[in-house]
Formats: sequence, structure tokens, C-alpha cells
Amino acid sequence: MAEIKCVELCKDYQQGDAVIKALDHVTIDIEQGSFLCLSGPSGSGKTTLLNMIGGLDELDSGQISIDGERVDLLGKGPLADLRLHHIGFVFQAYNLIPVLTAQENVEFVMQVQGVPAKERKKKALDILREVGLEGMEHRRPAELSGGQQQRVAVARAIVSQPKLVLADEPTANLDSVSATHLMELFCALNSTHGVTFLIATHDERVMRYAKRLIKMQDGKIIEDREQEPS
Repeated sequence: MAEIKCVELCKDYQQGDAVIKALDHVTIDIEQGSFLCLSGPSGSGKTTLLNMIGGLDELDSGQISIDGERVDLLGKGPLADLRLHHIGFVFQAYNLIPVLTAQENVEFVMQVQGVPAKERKKKALDILREVGLEGMEHRRPAELSGGQQQRVAVARAIVSQPKLVLADEPTANLDSVSATHLMELFCALNSTHGVTFLIATHDERVMRYAKRLIKMQDGKIIEDREQEPS
């Protein structure tokens, strides 16, 4: 389970002579087991907020807690452990390892976690089948389409059933059928295992699955509402 508290988060970026407020005093509580979508135009702060919660970037000011632990105060070692064992990441750019096969990419995190080889292989093959890549286990990223690479990235993120999944535009390169299958898989993990999902998206198909929808603009939250998934 993952309960997230963000208090007065601020992050500025320098762009030429201008200062861009990527996060402008953002405060938000996310209950454990949430299925939440962040929406908004490019530059609204969605990805920056995901990166901050995941400890991938440093705040200028503010506080982030996950299950009562201050993420913003963790050193590099404890922060790496948190990401390794409790957070799954789905990046828009996939971030797959080019020399590894799909199966090996999915197994990689489990290998670092110390999961035995036989168990790693079974879990990797099971999750690749779940995301529709059965028969493609031994292909390297260059031998897969963009959508297939994204599904490998998703499989890698969720194979260990982390308590929190942070996903940045997870359906950006998927067709409608694949996107629906992926979102149903996310929903099943959310309802069955209580995995908390925080998804940044432009995709209306994804937003329909959300139990909570937050709209951002210019680094601020401009709307925050509960909804019935459809």
C-alpha cells in the first residue's frame, strides 16, 4: 500500500532569461489504493510531479511523504532502495536496456532485488503473456515496435507488484485495443492487490478509468475531483 502526502511543492527551471514554475506550491494527499490521473497540457507540471514523488528529481522546497517516510529527506542509498522495492516506473521513453531481450528486461529489476532465477523467469513469462507479448520474449527492443516496447516497460514496472506505480503517458504508443487491455490490467492490480496508480496522461481513454482526476496548469492544480470509472 502507498499513501502519499505532498505539501507546498515548488520546482523552478531556468529557460533562457525566464524562470518556469514547473510546480507552484502544490499540495495533495493521495490515499493508498488510489487510481489517479493527472491531466493537463504540456508544461503543466504532470511529469515533474511524478518525478518528485518518485525521488527522481530534487524539490526546491516542500515535503513529500510515502507511508509516513519523508522521501525528500532520504539519501541516495535509501532512496534507491525505496524505488527498487516499492515503486514501479513506466516512462514515456521506455528506458529499456537495448542488449537485453524482453524477458531479460523484465527480469532485470527482480535480479537486482535478489529474486531466484527460476522464480524470475516464471514471473517474467507470466507478465509478458498478460501484456500480450507471448512469443516475443527473446526479442530485443530494436526488434519490437514502439507499442511492444512500451508493453515490455509496463511489464517490468508491475512484475514485482510494487505498492506504487508512476506512469508517464503509458498508452502514448498503443492502439486502442492494447491501451484498453493495459488499463484493465492496471485496474485489476489496483483492485486485487491495492497497488496505488498515479498516471500522467493526455489520453481520454485513460482518464475514463480514473477514480480521481486532477487537472494541472502552469504548475498548479486547477481541478481535483472524484469520478466513477467508466
